[in-house]
Amino acid sequence: MRSEIASAESHTSSCNLAGFPLSGALPTGRAIPEPKASYRASPSEWRTFASNRATFCDYDVMTRLRWLLKPVLAGLTVTLLQLAMAVGLLAPEGPVSDRYSALIQHDSYWFMNIINRGYQTIVPPIDHKVMEVSNVAFFPAYPAIAALFRYGLNIDTGIALLITAQLAAWGFWIYFFLLCKRWNISLALQTCGASLIAAHPAAFFLVAGYSESLFLMALLGFIYWSSADGRAAKVLGAMHGILMSAARIVGIVCAAFPLVCAVFQTGWRSLLKPRRWVREHRPAIGVTIAAMCGAIVFFAYCQLRWGHWDLYMLTQAAGWGIVADYLAVFKPSSYRWLLPALNNPTEVSQMAMTLGALLFVAIALCELVVGFQRAPAAAGKLWSRPTTLWDRTNWGMRAGIYFCAAVIYYLSVSGVACVDMESMLRYEFSVHALIVLALLNFLRQFRTPPMLMRAFGIAAVAFLSAAGLCVQGWYVWNFTRGNWVA
Repeated sequence: MRSEIASAESHTSSCNLAGFPLSGALPTGRAIPEPKASYRASPSEWRTFASNRATFCDYDVMTRLRWLLKPVLAGLTVTLLQLAMAVGLLAPEGPVSDRYSALIQHDSYWFMNIINRGYQTIVPPIDHKVMEVSNVAFFPAYPAIAALFRYGLNIDTGIALLITAQLAAWGFWIYFFLLCKRWNISLALQTCGASLIAAHPAAFFLVAGYSESLFLMALLGFIYWSSADGRAAKVLGAMHGILMSAARIVGIVCAAFPLVCAVFQTGWRSLLKPRRWVREHRPAIGVTIAAMCGAIVFFAYCQLRWGHWDLYMLTQAAGWGIVADYLAVFKPSSYRWLLPALNNPTEVSQMAMTLGALLFVAIALCELVVGFQRAPAAAGKLWSRPTTLWDRTNWGMRAGIYFCAAVIYYLSVSGVACVDMESMLRYEFSVHALIVLALLNFLRQFRTPPMLMRAFGIAAVAFLSAAGLCVQGWYVWNFTRGNWVA
């Protein structure tokens, strides 16, 4: 029996009779009773059949719940560990409530202003940062969900922001472990991947009053459900996509993930017949269009209320001085090659941008080297075309993840290039998480390496994680005391 989430991995329902051996539930030697059959089962036999069918359904539900339990508990554990480090170890001394509230800093106050006052602005927006005058500088998903907690539970606005972010962080980790489980990633690799993500210097933003966790949760949920089979999975994928594009502007482009996967899975030659390609990939096209609606609705709201659909961009330009430079990623002057000072967030963000580019180059080289290794021809087919490892592994999925990571990196660099890469450390964290996820998918195609190589890999991950946690601890200490980090 398959032990995967209902409707995400199978076209059949969890209680479809075709999916279970039912001989024990039927009268001996008889097939499933049908209305047109010559044999008519007695009422007691029908009751026995219905009872056993219900038993099969209950067992299937319990199996699926047990399958889901491990990712849920693993995600909860990582989230609680992040909270324990930030609140229990590094926040300023004081009552627990004050230590917890120290995770509300900088951008959190803008989200609180939006929750309490709604979107307010003059046209054109004011030419400096004054949230009481112009606050249309953030997408609506995060403050909207936090507002539900704020007014639904009648709690403090800041606490509502933190609850929303931390529940989203839990959801992000759940989807991370669910994807690993779908790909049959070993426990050791899952642990290494989670450690590398959690040890990133900016990983603490997952549990702070920022929108990083909500965007990443929605993105991974979008990846998980849009790549699954079944109509219900596509609907869930579209819902996550709407949330994703309503959380960050870059979500509009990430919505193309299903289309990118479809192109790489079927090959570019399939695009030579566009009508056929569109007909065969209607679900992917539909999910992509639906996923963009979160941002489209926000733009429509701005147009109807203020007469400027691009008011978000206008506010960013007026208050933050953001003027996109779409060639910044190709300019050598954008990269920093010297080690930064830890107490200089701008230099660290510049270095994060450089390391992100190097990571893309390294991943591309690894994929190319492995991908062009030719496999032997199919057995019994002397002239069959040899396949690459790309053809025999889940390359289409990785291509989609790389696409999302590259889009986030490119648009982030383009946006902050004019302000010396400020905040790039935080934006690069999303890229880092996606690359680690794709790397796990990449490594699963290889056989288990020798013990010495495994020991070396685990030691390297432990060293990198320890170094990352040390740097993260320094930034959490500064962040919780009101200092700017990213």
